[in-house]
Amino acid sequence: MRRARVLLYAAAVPVTVTAAVYLLGPTDSADAPARPTVSASQSAREEAKSRAEEERAADDKALAALPAGLAAPAKKELAQQIVASAENSTLDWRSAYGYIEDIGDGQGYTAGIIGFCTGTHDLLTLVERYTEAHPGNGLARYLPALREVDGTDSHEGLGPGFTKAWKAEARVAAFREAQDAERDRVYFDPAVRLAKLDGLGTLGQFVYYDAMVFHGPGTNATSFYGLRERALHEADLPSEGGSEKAYLDIFLDIREQAMRSRKADIDTTRVDTAQRRFLYDGKLDLQTPLTWQVYGETFRVP
Repeated sequence: MRRARVLLYAAAVPVTVTAAVYLLGPTDSADAPARPTVSASQSAREEAKSRAEEERAADDKALAALPAGLAAPAKKELAQQIVASAENSTLDWRSAYGYIEDIGDGQGYTAGIIGFCTGTHDLLTLVERYTEAHPGNGLARYLPALREVDGTDSHEGLGPGFTKAWKAEARVAAFREAQDAERDRVYFDPAVRLAKLDGLGTLGQFVYYDAMVFHGPGTNATSFYGLRERALHEADLPSEGGSEKAYLDIFLDIREQAMRSRKADIDTTRVDTAQRRFLYDGKLDLQTPLTWQVYGETFRVP
């Protein structure tokens, strides 16, 4: 049975309730509550912000006392290798900076080390941030087209010129660094941080990271935060005294269901014969050697 959970955004409720009471109350009665002053509203917002910052500071302090886990350099390198085995069928994840193609999944072009997509906003954000830091780069002229196709599978305004420009830019060290930074900012760092707060070890941190990469950091039922929320209804987190193995097993079940909801015959081996194998083999710290299969191909890290 799940224990009740307090949502972090609850701190904002008093401000919303106050506004609602004022708007619905009588405007001419002498007994009507006084309109909250601007300074009072500002004070409430600052108080809510202060509480959020205090909570984050407390989390940061707790995280600082924990082992590095997946963020340790050797483990982070291993994480990129495992992801690359599923995304690009290779352990040489650095070879994928210049990768770009439409794989027919309805998300436009998929590109780069983490599978940034023209249809899912992350590729657009990458190019926008890169262009802000490096104006005049070879991809900048495609920004108007990227904004137009964002959220669709269209190639309008892109085509061969864009794919050629992507491959050329991938030979520029600054663009490779930009891909690394965006991967960490959007996927790796948030996944590892939340997994640690949830009481998960290195394998659990990787499970979150790979799910974030594949499903995206959204909140709908088939995106990462939606999957986690569903898992929370079925198992206690390790941080709440639950079994790490049981929680991860349920999370992976829910993730497979979400994958199949996209396409009934989708290949789920990145879960079945990789992450679940690590789990059942007791590799909760992702200790090497590791052997796994993805799409029928066997990978080994000694």
